[in-house]
Amino acid sequence: MNKESKIQIVAELHDKLKQAKAVFLADFRGMNVEKATQLRNDLRKAEVEYKVVKNTLLELASRETDKAVLNPHYTGPTAVALTSSDPVAAAKVLSRYAKEQQATFKLKAGVLSGKVMTVPDIQALAELPSREVLLAKLLGTIQAPTTNFVGVLAAVPGSFVRVLNAIRIQKEGN
Repeated sequence: MNKESKIQIVAELHDKLKQAKAVFLADFRGMNVEKATQLRNDLRKAEVEYKVVKNTLLELASRETDKAVLNPHYTGPTAVALTSSDPVAAAKVLSRYAKEQQATFKLKAGVLSGKVMTVPDIQALAELPSREVLLAKLLGTIQAPTTNFVGVLAAVPGSFVRVLNAIRIQKEGN
């Protein structure tokens, strides 16, 4: 790889690191081609870009970004997963592979909104419900007071009608 191509790779990676909401690092030592291809496909479905990059190039690219906090983790074979959409989806796929392929695929660290995430943090993020489920819960919480209020308002005339009906039945019985 010549100097010009390295400069281009660093510039592209720098832009991607700046735009990424979350970045995860993994050690893929010993992972076979079939499993690596499957991982790439699953990550692509979750809108995650997965690359194997030299540590020195990754360190250069992360300068002047909030991802520079990952520099101590650039050791050994390093794969980087970048996402600009849903960090939870990326964490779910990576955590699942880390559990299934314990001998060959290990998470190192991550960064979300400029904060370093340890492996347990990434696993905790992976256990969160999806964005859609969280939005549905929020919507249900927002709608609950309105729904309860409408129920109370509807109960008042219903009770009034039942009382009138009881009075009518009582008067008919006399």
